[in-house]
Amino acid sequence: MKKALLQLNTAVFLWGFTGVLGRLISLQEYALVWNRLLITTICLWALYALQKKAVRLPWKSVLYVAAVGTVQALHWVCFYGSIKWSNVTIALTCLSTSALMAALIEPMLTAKKLRLLEVVLGLFTIAGIALIYKSHLEFSTGIWIGLLSALLTVIVSVLNKKMVNQYQPEQITLYQLSGGFVGLTLLAPLATSFLNQPIVLWLLILSIVCTIFTFMLYIRSLKQVSAFTMNLLLTLEPVYGILLAFILFREDRLLDTHFYLGFALIAAAVVVHIALLVRNGKETLTSASEI
Repeated sequence: MKKALLQLNTAVFLWGFTGVLGRLISLQEYALVWNRLLITTICLWALYALQKKAVRLPWKSVLYVAAVGTVQALHWVCFYGSIKWSNVTIALTCLSTSALMAALIEPMLTAKKLRLLEVVLGLFTIAGIALIYKSHLEFSTGIWIGLLSALLTVIVSVLNKKMVNQYQPEQITLYQLSGGFVGLTLLAPLATSFLNQPIVLWLLILSIVCTIFTFMLYIRSLKQVSAFTMNLLLTLEPVYGILLAFILFREDRLLDTHFYLGFALIAAAVVVHIALLVRNGKETLTSASEI
């Protein structure tokens, strides 16, 4: 169990590091995600071919998983876009609202009953974002893009729940990432020029270390770690990313008291939500959007 927790915590830390890499990589967000998926998809297909893993799926299933992968890729585009238009701290703060956003949105897409307490926690989150937004208008575009990123990852999480018990994790990941690459390629005419961009060292680290390597750690840890424990540890992802942004880029100098008050409201809502899950003995599946 200790080894599994260490593997998962390492994966979460590396996912938090992706925000730092998003700032270090000078590519425009669309180019960044497209190149990331290009490298990751090639490496995964080669890896599974060498290991002779069975990854075939019916065509209808491939199309569905690939479509979810396109939504996931657009989440990445928005996440890195939020970083480019604001900073790592703001982008990760917006992303941290996804758990509570899921509690509000999932009942609209499934038969799950909406709970009053979750609505109240959602209002706390909105208040936190409003405080941050009002006091940092220079980051307003980045905040809106960051909230769209959180919304897209919630949609991916809900859609993933419908197929997580039908296919192997390797199959889902392979076709989602491949589908994301194909989807972004087809949508390329809608984006500004993103081809012919240089592939830099940071992008290779993002694709191989923070995507493929973390996925391997994630899969291995799932054999011993419960879904709820995984969900709990994933709440550390924004914390790791924000601390790294403070240390490496001194982004704390760009923030004022209103940001910390807003972040405290969001953090308090997340903590209460987790405590609620513990009390009810529920385990929730998490999104693999940061894989």
